[in-house]
Amino acid sequence: MSKKPTGAETISEALMRQNEEETVSEDEEPRACGVCGDQAKGYHFNALTCEGCKGFFRRAIKRSTQLRCPFLNKCSITKNNRRSCQACRLRKCQAIGMRKEMVMSEKEVLERRIRIKKKKMLDTPIQLSSQQKETIQELLCGHRRTFDSAFSSFSGFRPMDRIILSVSEYNQPTREPFNPLTNCPTNICTKTSKSATGPRTSSCANFLSSSSFCGSFEKQKNREGEEVTKSIIFTALPHLTDLTTYMIQDIISFSKSLQDFRSLTMGDQIALLKGATFEIMQIRFNMVFNAKTNIWECGHITYCIDDAVRAGFQPLLLEPLFKFHHTLRTLGLQEEEYVLMQAMSLFSPDRSGVQQHSVIDELQENLALTLKTWIDCKRTGPEKHLLYPKVVACLTEMRTMTEEYSKQVLQIQDIQPDDISPLILEVVSRNPCDDF
Repeated sequence: MSKKPTGAETISEALMRQNEEETVSEDEEPRACGVCGDQAKGYHFNALTCEGCKGFFRRAIKRSTQLRCPFLNKCSITKNNRRSCQACRLRKCQAIGMRKEMVMSEKEVLERRIRIKKKKMLDTPIQLSSQQKETIQELLCGHRRTFDSAFSSFSGFRPMDRIILSVSEYNQPTREPFNPLTNCPTNICTKTSKSATGPRTSSCANFLSSSSFCGSFEKQKNREGEEVTKSIIFTALPHLTDLTTYMIQDIISFSKSLQDFRSLTMGDQIALLKGATFEIMQIRFNMVFNAKTNIWECGHITYCIDDAVRAGFQPLLLEPLFKFHHTLRTLGLQEEEYVLMQAMSLFSPDRSGVQQHSVIDELQENLALTLKTWIDCKRTGPEKHLLYPKVVACLTEMRTMTEEYSKQVLQIQDIQPDDISPLILEVVSRNPCDDF
């Protein structure tokens, strides 16, 4: 209904009122379909039609057979009889301007639906599903029960020996095997710290640039009082063996706390653990790594890369490993992202000896999607778009180090067999075994 003008109404108000009245009258006026006279819902394929004629025109254009009128091609098309003659109905559709080139093909319809779906997804805030939240919570609980960054449960270990008692200079040939019983670099060992427990960081670069083992001879006296040399070459090996064994036991406990892991066969559980233990151990060590001081701060004990050299490990492993810890630490990962990394490493379907490939592949894919969704939900800033691929790159880089780690452990075991624990040997062994 129109409003009556008042004496106080201004010209602009009167014009606005008239525009509103015209708009209302236009909206209220029913619009008829140009084909059948039914109520039109809008312009379809370049003509004002109802929904029924719109659908009819689309189907008629796509059909392969030609429509024919059973009468004289002069049928009157109304709302009530529009289905009686398809040929005349199509002819009238074309007569009012409906264009067949505006009808999309099945491929175009599918592409349009995908675009609409993507737009809705972009417009809808990304959220973690209830299942993804449960997965993260399970991983966090298992991780916190099996990893103490203060290493308060790490006790009863053999002490760290950083003192070098006897050394001799050597030059390691390129193709000749190195004999640590007779060769040790004086430029490294003579610079050892006086403290048997304190960390040293000043010579980390020197250690990594060398291509040698480092160790010592321990001098003892026999019954006649003569000085004899005991072949303890890798002085830090006993302590680091105890530390590694402690870490492996916790990683096994972490894995067994996961329902998806327990649901696998025992053979696959062993295969996954043997393949992932080194990687998960490094991920956990990264959580206590100080990139500024190059120190692993494990509670009351601290370690540097020199200690790994004194345990017998060589630059072929230590150089990429040291770089890996710096790269991963600079990403500033949250605890949830660390535990998802561990789980992605654990559930790797391409480990040697794995049988349930499809099951484990699906588990890893779900974990990867959970990590990406977590980053999209919880992270802010432009750098979040590169975080997920960087995490995946770190996981890939570790895969290249696992085999070298196993190789070097077996080399160390050949030289100093009494100090490598059976659990470590089981991890690096290629033979299937259920000692776990």
